[in-house]
Amino acid sequence: MPKSIAALAESLLNNPANVEIAPPSTTVDRIEQSVMFMDAAHKKEALLDLLRTPGMGQAVVFTLQKNIANEVCAFITEAGITAEALHGNKSQGQRERALDAFRAGTAQVLVATDIAARGIDVDTVTHVFNHDLPSLPESYVHRIGRTGRAGRSGYAITLCDAEQRAWLHDVEREIGRTLTIHTDHPWHSEEARTSTKRAPVLGGGPVKQIKPQKVRERKIWTEEEKAAARAAAQAARTGA
Repeated sequence: MPKSIAALAESLLNNPANVEIAPPSTTVDRIEQSVMFMDAAHKKEALLDLLRTPGMGQAVVFTLQKNIANEVCAFITEAGITAEALHGNKSQGQRERALDAFRAGTAQVLVATDIAARGIDVDTVTHVFNHDLPSLPESYVHRIGRTGRAGRSGYAITLCDAEQRAWLHDVEREIGRTLTIHTDHPWHSEEARTSTKRAPVLGGGPVKQIKPQKVRERKIWTEEEKAAARAAAQAARTGA
């Protein structure tokens, strides 16, 4: 589970038992993990090209946000690939129908966010695509675990832009290995591969810097200044 959740559980529970099927950073050796560096604007086009690979089986595509899941699902559906979106803005009935279509094979692709994808257990998934990297590195392990099930092999391909390069560093640190880099594609970006940008801030962008209010100093008038001001005002009225 994510470290933040584990810390919360530790603070609330008294000497809880911790049962782990595998270490938290374990990824299945049968899953071939790779990354393609590109500009964010090319991700949907690159994803569609990958989904059209001959022999492509069922795939789960992960996005960072619900609106992106809708956009990606609509894009690949318009291109002729059967797809369903799965995220928190869908009703329970809509989520169940999407999962049923995916399990039945009538939908080739499931486009999902991390929370909505918990519990997806379909042995026929051959590929996991990270359209966006997760903000929490632990989520990467859960994502790619949707493939390579029941003794089968699987593929996990991450599309990484310059903004999310820092998250890729976090993922590689978490799993203890670097992902294989694919550069032989028309969208390769060296800027994304070598990016040193800070990780994106979720929830509306960078924190807005609030400028401190200027303190207005109150002028203290002397008696002479007050008299001069009154005289000036009297002269102005007289002149008028």
